[in-house]
Amino acid sequence: MKRTGRWDCLTKVIYWGYNTIMKIPDIKLLALDVDGILTDGKIILDNDGRELKAFCAHDGMGIKAALKAGLHVAIITSRSSHVVVLRASELGIKEIYLGVDQKMTAIYELAEKYNISLEHICYMGDDLIDLCALKNVGWGVTVPQACDEVQKAAQYVTSRSCGQGAVREVIELILKQNGSWERLIDHYLKNGRK
Repeated sequence: MKRTGRWDCLTKVIYWGYNTIMKIPDIKLLALDVDGILTDGKIILDNDGRELKAFCAHDGMGIKAALKAGLHVAIITSRSSHVVVLRASELGIKEIYLGVDQKMTAIYELAEKYNISLEHICYMGDDLIDLCALKNVGWGVTVPQACDEVQKAAQYVTSRSCGQGAVREVIELILKQNGSWERLIDHYLKNGRK
């Protein structure tokens, strides 16, 4: 595991089956690639040319929890897909960048818009197009299915697979580090009580 940057907190995590202490920066914005991060990387086209994608419900619940905790969440993808817009809308994600080959351009825009320094941004990506973003944000994260170059560039590789809870894993780490996770648990425990 690569450890770089100035981070404020140590968090105990399970990393590839080993207990370890990992520094997690104080993240204010989570930017996500889609294919290979929010999905398993497959692009399915039906006979009429319509694109289909499968998203993980646990990732979706994690994104809703992140937004509820005050984290900004953005999607930055090189593809243009109506399915992505629908899913983002369903989850409450307002920042959607489609057809973006230069991911850092979108990250710089988001950083300026929300007045957040790069060290407080987490980016999750899985392929060569994501390398620049992974190397220039505070916490670059990828999945086990990512190519070797991306895994080497990332500061953290999730234990969960792409499209199978990897985003949720990262969100839980971020929210536990900043103290929001316990408040969310309390909220859900109280929800529905008379």
